[in-house]
Amino acid sequence: MLFLAAQALLMTLFFYLVIAIITFFAFLHAYAKKSYDLSRTMVINASKDDVFNYVSQLKKQPHWVPWFRRDRDAILKFKGIDGKEGAGFYWRGNNKVGEGTQKIVKLKPKAIVETRLLFVRPIKLNSLTYIGIKEMEPEKSKIVWGVRGFLPFPLTIISIFYSVEKLLGNDLEKGLINLKAILEKRD
Repeated sequence: MLFLAAQALLMTLFFYLVIAIITFFAFLHAYAKKSYDLSRTMVINASKDDVFNYVSQLKKQPHWVPWFRRDRDAILKFKGIDGKEGAGFYWRGNNKVGEGTQKIVKLKPKAIVETRLLFVRPIKLNSLTYIGIKEMEPEKSKIVWGVRGFLPFPLTIISIFYSVEKLLGNDLEKGLINLKAILEKRD
């Protein structure tokens, strides 16, 4: 009889523990910021046309986007006319690069490139990247590279402890530094 009472007490405690854990994670999810929009800006000593023509080509991304440098053996499959709306590519690499697709969804000639990113692995995530270019002088352009989207559960909870700003901000900066080096060396 005592054994059954102890077993019932343990089951009750276990039930309350599970409810407490679920409530804790639900509270964290409710508290966490669910969207993100971050960008970095850089001045590049190159014409607006040169900058736009380079960044609008998806096949050039492995040369300057830091994520592709993490797996030089990643599989890349392109489709469509590169640099035009609707062009896209599929990638699959190691766990640092993951797997996903990217598609050009908006082009405003010599000014804006927007792409839709769909990550499949290691996490499922849907984002929009944007690049804006503004001429400052004939051979000097200002470029803004950013990414925005919504964080699904459990990334909302992870973002409380490790922000999207830390995760993506440094990569955006590195990418713009790579892009600047490439475009300024071409002269």
